[in-house]
Amino acid sequence: MTSNHHDPHRRRLLYALGAAGVLSGLNAVLPAYARGALRTAGLDDGAAAVAGGTPRDVAMNIHIRREFMNIAGGQASAITLNHSTPGPLIELWEGREARLRVHNHLDESSSLHWHGLLLPFQMDGVPGVAFPGIEPGDTFEARFPVRQAGTYWYHSHSGLQEQIGQTGPIVIHPAEPDGIEVDREYVLMLNDWTFEDPHRLLEKLKEMSDYYNFSQRTLADLAEDIGQSGLRATLRDRLDWGRMRMGPRDIADVTGHTYHYLMNGMHPAANWTGLFRPGERIRLRVINASAMTYFNVRIPGLPLTVVAADGKRVRPVETDEFQIAVSETFDVIVNPQADQAYTVMAEAMDRSGYARGTLAPRPGMGAPVPALRAQPQRTMVDMGMAMGPMTMGESAMAGGHAMPATRAPSSGSNDMAGMGHDQHAMSGMGMVTETAHSNMPGMAHSPGTGAVMEDAGPIVARHGPDRHGASNLTVAEVERYRLAERGTGLEDVGHRVLTYSQLRNVVPMRDRRAPSKTIEIHLTGNMDRYMWSFDGVSYSDSTPIEFPYGARIRLILVNDTMMEHPIHLHGMFMELENEQDDYLPFKHTISVLPSSRVSLLVTADEPGRWAFHCHLLYHMEMGMFRVVRVSDKAEHRNA
Repeated sequence: MTSNHHDPHRRRLLYALGAAGVLSGLNAVLPAYARGALRTAGLDDGAAAVAGGTPRDVAMNIHIRREFMNIAGGQASAITLNHSTPGPLIELWEGREARLRVHNHLDESSSLHWHGLLLPFQMDGVPGVAFPGIEPGDTFEARFPVRQAGTYWYHSHSGLQEQIGQTGPIVIHPAEPDGIEVDREYVLMLNDWTFEDPHRLLEKLKEMSDYYNFSQRTLADLAEDIGQSGLRATLRDRLDWGRMRMGPRDIADVTGHTYHYLMNGMHPAANWTGLFRPGERIRLRVINASAMTYFNVRIPGLPLTVVAADGKRVRPVETDEFQIAVSETFDVIVNPQADQAYTVMAEAMDRSGYARGTLAPRPGMGAPVPALRAQPQRTMVDMGMAMGPMTMGESAMAGGHAMPATRAPSSGSNDMAGMGHDQHAMSGMGMVTETAHSNMPGMAHSPGTGAVMEDAGPIVARHGPDRHGASNLTVAEVERYRLAERGTGLEDVGHRVLTYSQLRNVVPMRDRRAPSKTIEIHLTGNMDRYMWSFDGVSYSDSTPIEFPYGARIRLILVNDTMMEHPIHLHGMFMELENEQDDYLPFKHTISVLPSSRVSLLVTADEPGRWAFHCHLLYHMEMGMFRVVRVSDKAEHRNA
């Protein structure tokens, strides 16, 4: 192509390409490039459209490269997949075969993990756990039968490559109609992008964990709190937070100070656009493929009907906003009736920035973009303090399925055999009689930054004596059931917000055996030293968590830290004990709120070595990672 600086149409196209940053070079065939350029510029609804078509086996080549490209309004060296970031949409069909050939053109080892997919563990794509990795110049083929349907994604599991572009979406079409009737579908993939070297970013966090937090409390805040709460209460509050080595405005480790938030590879000014005709039902497959950012997603003027979580169908829930943790996926249906544009708003949980797009009947239309809301604050509930009156019952239950109320002796991963399906672990510690109604607006707060959420979830346990060593700074005094609570910052917005307690499977549980083994794992960390771990043990010092083949496992996660952690189990789905009787929803990733206790059920029917980790990239890199080992059938027979 020859340069023509006087062509205004070409200048507009190139500006849009530079702002979007999802193409890094010319394709071999000009017409194909031109169509791709129009889509990238937001002028064609094919940018993230799900094509569908005839069920078939899929063979696809994916090339990993380091390329200099336009992205987020600037230029950077990114890791691309088939010349783009995010990578190409992979569409598969349940009941057919996938052959995904990954070619590494980097000068370092790489990998691709197929997040949420059920496949042989050797295909899972985790170096050092499932396979050695893909060396420079080598090719790895992941070949497997497709055993599921839904919305998933893929990403590097090598070092920090995921942060600089190595992600992409997956849509698997069901073998039989799933009953979700829509007129068109779009993928909405959310990413956080930084122009910094991610290794340097991590070094900054290790030197000063709040390096990117520019919203700490000031003297003006101190004076305001004294005026509201009095000197004694305010000083006590400050001392409590100081002891925790955290502040109430420590919401995210990495913020919009360095991050640019992208939707389908495009930053807000580029405005990704998906087209529709008024009256159509549109399925939005929302994927949080960011490295460190939780998002709050809403479309002002349109209700959202949630129909799937982590690829698995749930009973439809109509809501107005949902919080999506790193690595989760939610499918929602919208049904715009008016001939107007709607803003798709994905606000970072700490309110330091946002990604956004537009649904519109015609290209070029726009809608008002909501202003960023006030930054949320942590509370004494997040700190794990027992606030308010408590009446302890006989057992802590989650929808009829026992939530163990007291800790086993703490030694790494705590195993408690013989837990009954309708039994509690030990008597004596139960739940408060007052239950939460935290999905309603208007939550009451006490004055000052030590505000207590009066509708906090019930206390289900007190923490035992184990402090988990030097790599863990604090432990929660009490552990709460918080699945009915809204996400951080959404406690008192004046509209409906999705909670985990609302997710209900569309099919009953298949495995109704009583768990034969209970494993309790604590999420631990030291913000001062930026150390993260399970049970105070970093990955380098850990041993595998053993799941006997065929066993029914109850997995208890206790968050001893003051921030959310999205915990992901590879290779198997977990059933979340969320008071939905025998219709517990499946999850491959569960966001564990601060100072909370979550109970999940797992049927260990996938032999092999599986990664189990926090999906906040820098937490995983700093040690919040383990291996779950499911013994194969032969090992089980010989045991």
